[in-house]
Amino acid sequence: MSLSPKALLDSYDILPKKSLGQNFMHDPKALAKIVSLAQLQPTDTVVEVGAGTGALTDLLSQAAAQVYSIEVDQRLQPILEERFDYRPNVYLHFADVLKTDIATLVGDNTYIVVANMPYYISSAILWHFLESRRPPERLAMTMQLEVAERVIGKPGAMNLLSIAAQLYGRPRIVSKFGPAVFWPRPNIHSAVIRIDIHESPPVELPSTQMFFRVLRAGFSLKRKQLKNALSRGLRLNGASAGKLIDAAGIDPRRRAETLSLEEWARLTDVVAEAELPL
Repeated sequence: MSLSPKALLDSYDILPKKSLGQNFMHDPKALAKIVSLAQLQPTDTVVEVGAGTGALTDLLSQAAAQVYSIEVDQRLQPILEERFDYRPNVYLHFADVLKTDIATLVGDNTYIVVANMPYYISSAILWHFLESRRPPERLAMTMQLEVAERVIGKPGAMNLLSIAAQLYGRPRIVSKFGPAVFWPRPNIHSAVIRIDIHESPPVELPSTQMFFRVLRAGFSLKRKQLKNALSRGLRLNGASAGKLIDAAGIDPRRRAETLSLEEWARLTDVVAEAELPL
């Protein structure tokens, strides 16, 4: 029977770092459930973010052909190298995932992301994979429940990340965990969010770059009317911004968080046709 994360870290005289958001999942049923929800096949390549003490890595290496496991904490290197020295299908990579070119790491392989990642940078990590030059086929990521609920948000509670996730894939919460499955025990609840990446976006766009330029402009002023935010974000006067929004069939008085993905796509088309000097 493998040691618990606490016992294993104690044996190496390592304490969890709050600065790295380290809470190690120790519950065998929770770990097995994550692997099940990822729906791995024996031929799959997995990229794992946040190897920790290797509890999830162990299960992934039994379910997939190869596992590229990324861990930023160099203190855990001896634990992981000793644990997986005999596993030829586990490739340990000690680096910051946000500074890692995933396409270079996995080579020509298509891949699936499975992660128990630090919650304080979970949004940044999700962005990193969604905007990768070679995105994954799907992601199964454990994150703070509140963040997961924002990612799957509907019009009225949308943000930049939820719109991006829904442009690139189909996000949904597939499981929830209480604090007890982690050590040290956090004060929050967690969720596994699964995102199946689209082969092509569900809306037609003049360009993804233009779409995100308009999107970021729309969210540039929190809790303000879309006309005011777009005016500031695209460096337009209020009247010009209002005409563009009207042309997209959207009420300029609405707020950015109320717009659907389809409405953002229409607005992007209108901005592109206006040929603004963005």
